Formats: sequence, C-alpha cells, structure tokens
Amino acid sequence: MLITFKSKAAADVVMYESHAKPILDLLHKDPARGVITAAEAGDAIALLEQQINASKSHEAAEALARDVNAHHNADVDDHNHEKIEPVSFSARAYPLLDMLREAKKGNYDILWGV
Repeated sequence: MLITFKSKAAADVVMYESHAKPILDLLHKDPARGVITAAEAGDAIALLEQQINASKSHEAAEALARDVNAHHNADVDDHNHEKIEPVSFSARAYPLLDMLREAKKGNYDILWGV
C-alpha cells in the first residue's frame, strides 16, 4: 500500500507504507491517516534528523556483515554474486524531511490518508 504525503509547501511525497511506517512510528503518528501540523514540524525535523544520524553510524557495520555473509556463507565462497545495494533509512526519509523543512518555513501542515 502507498502513502501520499501532501502539503502546500512541496510536491507530494509517495512512499510504500512499509517504508513510511518506521518514520511515522518515530513521530507517533498513525500510518492510515494523519497530520503533522506546522507547529509540530520543528520537533518532527529534530527527531527525524536524530534518527538519520543514528542510522548512518550503523551503516558501515551492516555493510561489512552483508559482505562477509555474501562471500563466506555456509554454501560456498561465492565471488561472483551480485552486489547488494540496500536503500538506507536516510535516503528513504530525505524526501519527507525536505517536505517538513519547507512546511515549517511556509507554516503549512502535512497530511496523508485524506
């Protein structure tokens, strides 16, 4: 299922619910329907930036673990595998973070599920 975030501050941001849910859980918002008011935008930006910074500190360790598993798994040492390139939390969250920043500047709300 898709979630479309709407605001007069920026173009719509569309995300899979499974990708938006961790962000909305962090902000204590319901994925089905909700609003981030202009007054809440500052706190939402701070929380999201904090989570992005925390996730970036773990990315290197997770990438190393994936690489070791891919090269030295139980089956065989496979040097011809396709490179796994996961999308990071920060990359997924950035469009909504940008919308939040613009909404705060323009004093606009962000809505979804309406």
